[in-house]
Amino acid sequence: MSWFVRKDKGIQTPTELKREAPDGLWYQCPNCKKAMQTREHKLNAYTCIHCNYHEKVGSEAYFSILFDDNDFVELDATMISGDPLNFVDTKAYPDRIRATIAKTGLRDAVRTAYGPMNGEIVTMAVMDFSFIGGSMGSVVGEKIARAIDQAIKNRTPFLMISRSGGARMMEAGFSLMQMAKTSAKLALLSNEKLPYVSLLTDPTTGGVTASYAMLGDFNIAEPEALIGFAGPRVIRETIGKDLPKGFQSAEFVLEHGFLDFIVDRKDLKDRLSTLFSMLK
Repeated sequence: MSWFVRKDKGIQTPTELKREAPDGLWYQCPNCKKAMQTREHKLNAYTCIHCNYHEKVGSEAYFSILFDDNDFVELDATMISGDPLNFVDTKAYPDRIRATIAKTGLRDAVRTAYGPMNGEIVTMAVMDFSFIGGSMGSVVGEKIARAIDQAIKNRTPFLMISRSGGARMMEAGFSLMQMAKTSAKLALLSNEKLPYVSLLTDPTTGGVTASYAMLGDFNIAEPEALIGFAGPRVIRETIGKDLPKGFQSAEFVLEHGFLDFIVDRKDLKDRLSTLFSMLK
């Protein structure tokens, strides 16, 4: 006879003493569906440890990955959009801006900052898709322009990380004007012989692709990023033909000569430092 006999069936634990795993402890990859610890996923630069899927991330993640010890000075942090056209769709544009600010904690679709990257000061602009699809409005163009001015003033390299659906329809022509403004500022940066690297992430489309995203001394991308001007569905309906497999993926764009190379996010910081040192 066993020296221990359980008298009651099951585990008798009062509800108030039960412990559950905290929310956010585990991350499930949307690509391979395998789970990993959230901390492990973050330490792996927000890429899957099983299939290397690159999670879509924004400025907060890129700043923490690229700046040494997440040490940086943000530029124009309080700038927000006006309403020059008194635009209304399902809601008034100012109401949409306020709602998006409350939801995301962001002021607009780009954040700009400067700080050390492997010991060298770099100025960068990083887009946030969560703010109205990363759309390019007046604030996005102005903040990028001012960041380029900052790079010229302090003689630093400039990094642009794009993730956008294109121009912001609520600002119409004002949005399209940002293509010319940012391109002109990049020409000034080039005249000063300062390095500019453009990183295209998933997705980079529309007027962003047609302007500053493709004007780098090096144009690079993350694996499997969607890169193009119009979307695949629009192109398919326009030309009336099926598109090649992998059309507008970073790998397809690289093969056809529109990118210099594809870089894994885990290697991004070191590769960027190497590029900037080459371009001095």
